[in-house]
Amino acid sequence: MSKKSVVTEAQEIQLAIELINLGARLQLLETEVSLSRERLLKLYKELKGMSPPKGMLPFSTDWFLTWQPNIHSSLFMNIHNFLVEHAGASGIHAVMKAYQLYLEQMPPVAGEEPLLSLTRAWTLVKFASSNMLQMKACTCCKGKFVVDAMDLNRDYKCGLCHMPSRAGKTRKAKDAAEAVAA
Repeated sequence: MSKKSVVTEAQEIQLAIELINLGARLQLLETEVSLSRERLLKLYKELKGMSPPKGMLPFSTDWFLTWQPNIHSSLFMNIHNFLVEHAGASGIHAVMKAYQLYLEQMPPVAGEEPLLSLTRAWTLVKFASSNMLQMKACTCCKGKFVVDAMDLNRDYKCGLCHMPSRAGKTRKAKDAAEAVAA
């Protein structure tokens, strides 16, 4: 019979609380925290006052490569890589700290979710560590951006230097422009 440490269990609960408060989905919690699914569900309901969202985690790299998500993903990955290389951060703690710093730079609009969720950020790090995605310097601005590892990226130009023609032309942007004009 193995003995469980009370201190270790308290640390796991604290980690789960921090992850839930940052918006982690249940699947992420189950992967990173050694608490049972039942305990994680109870903890989630206690903190959020509702059941965790259902559904599958992102499983495609495509979302990270589209114009606006790519800018946010690239910012997050640059922060994450800096923390890993220069601050000695690793694992889920590096993801959490990088995500907190990302949110400081890109705070969500009041009442809305951030464009890059913690679960997507965690998935992005998993995709990068499995070499499905990588960082590539833009030939114009020299900034590093997330790219598909299998694409030909020799003369890569980022979405900021080579902006798509429809960039920023969302319904929200149109509504905001109409509100300002009125």
